Amino acid sequence: MRSLNLDQLRALTEVATLGSFSAAARRLNLTQPAVSLQIRELEARWGLRLIERVGKSARATAPGRELIEHARRIAQECEAAESAMRGLRDGWLGRVSISTTLTALMYDLPPILRRLRTDHPKIDLAITNMATRDTIESIIQGTVDLGLVTLPVKSSLLSVTPLRPQVCVAILPKSVRDIPDEVTPHYAAGQALLLEHERGAIYPRVMSWLARELPLPRPPMQVGIIEAAKQAVASGLGMSIVPDVSVAEHDSNIVVRPLKPAISCTLGLVARRNVPSEPAYAIVRDALLALRTFGISPQERRSPRASDGRPGGSSKR
Repeated sequence: MRSLNLDQLRALTEVATLGSFSAAARRLNLTQPAVSLQIRELEARWGLRLIERVGKSARATAPGRELIEHARRIAQECEAAESAMRGLRDGWLGRVSISTTLTALMYDLPPILRRLRTDHPKIDLAITNMATRDTIESIIQGTVDLGLVTLPVKSSLLSVTPLRPQVCVAILPKSVRDIPDEVTPHYAAGQALLLEHERGAIYPRVMSWLARELPLPRPPMQVGIIEAAKQAVASGLGMSIVPDVSVAEHDSNIVVRPLKPAISCTLGLVARRNVPSEPAYAIVRDALLALRTFGISPQERRSPRASDGRPGGSSKR
């Protein structure tokens, strides 16, 4: 059977949309007999009536409506192909999708995205904020190209590159008295806890850290995102545990303390293995790899250790 004729599909769609062979002919800059012939050829191809006349109007039959749905999707793909080819002709490099944790999106990505937009305006970037587990699933399924996630991640299908050492810290209202120099699970269990949502990468780590104190006297309040937790702590509602990078600069009403034992939440870059390295993909991947700070001393990173509420300040070193 010969290939589908795109002109015939468009004629079918226009006749059904406009309800008239003559109107479709004017839209397509054809004669009415030419449009009628295209519809008859389509009907003969499958032996199905696709358009029926009702008085002076024309409307699609059930098989016609089904074919039109496919025709519209085919037309969209054709337009996308045309756009892609025109873009390549004009210097467009390609489209790269990135899925990222909200913390990385807020604190790590902005300067990289600005640099990419300035240096490579012909790259089409698509940024999505998803929890680590959702990002991993999307990359495995092939709907996302690159992911910024909280490690550890283990999958034989993925390439995993640690980027920035990161630990969690406790943040408490400045009004709380006798805050210890290091926050332990026992101390945390006695506080009103404000944590991110259960699907976030930090939540299960915190609950594992608190394992010996379970069940807690009060269940943690889930505030959705880390920025909301910071605002709630600054308002005096309780204590939270967040990545250190999120409080490198913070509200003067917040006190930051390290955890004992520490909770690691290193930022990592994940991608499918053996992906052909298209120019746009390689450029974006290399830009994200610039986030690597392994080997950089703690003094060179802006990670707070213990602060008494002064932005960037520290009570101990």
